[in-house]
Amino acid sequence: MRTDTIGHSATIFAANRAMGAVRFDVAGIKGVTRRREVHEAGSLRVRFPSPEDEGLSAVLANTAGGVAGGDRFDIDIASGEAARLTVTTAAAEKVYRAEGPAAELNIRLKAEGRSHLAWLPQETILFDRARIHRRFDIDLSEDASLLLCEIVVFGRLAMGERLREGEFLDRWRLRRGGRLGFAENIRLDGDIGEKLARPAVAKGGVAIGTALIVPGDEALVERIRAAAETFGGEVGISAWNGFAMVRFCAQDAGRLRADMMTVLGRASGSALPRLWLN
Repeated sequence: MRTDTIGHSATIFAANRAMGAVRFDVAGIKGVTRRREVHEAGSLRVRFPSPEDEGLSAVLANTAGGVAGGDRFDIDIASGEAARLTVTTAAAEKVYRAEGPAAELNIRLKAEGRSHLAWLPQETILFDRARIHRRFDIDLSEDASLLLCEIVVFGRLAMGERLREGEFLDRWRLRRGGRLGFAENIRLDGDIGEKLARPAVAKGGVAIGTALIVPGDEALVERIRAAAETFGGEVGISAWNGFAMVRFCAQDAGRLRADMMTVLGRASGSALPRLWLN
């Protein structure tokens, strides 16, 4: 193939990549959480579907209809003094096959004094040969609280779809009071299907999840462990230095979602977003 043809194809590919950004902040005003500044760009949108007595719910939507190689999305959310904010997504996010560069998803969350931030998106589903690099940067005040969950599904087993090859990079950094409290990098690439089949990795599971709860203590751990007989997948929980973390692994997304809902219900007195119940 001629060099100029390759360059032309690369230019067309880059021009057709989806780019999106959402940035907004909320504040507690006289006991009620209100929006302040909201910015949207590209294919990302945020909607605030219904008024609430005290807190505020936000729903993120990707009008591109999914994530493909070379796409980039940036989300920046701040929960101000004494605010209560719950963020979810309109649907599960689908990450499609990538022939070129990986997709990028950058998420920045900030919770200021006495505020509560719940990040509760629906599942991220990776199709065969999907490639995505995801990054979380979380900044909490000492007296802020956080409820965060993420579910990743490696192929929709119920639809006969299996992810065999791909790339999934996940980087998390959480600071509390300006100090690094949690850091983690996860990398799955190459023959992901074969790696997930290994007993020491996922023992054939195709769905994994994480719930991070701040503050978290041994009392919360025991409250969640009391529901162990109802879990359909493998669930492990631990607490340290005021944090609690729950890890999930299941043979299918439905089981893991049910386990996650049980844990979130015991970790918080607030109701789950309505979209989770559809």
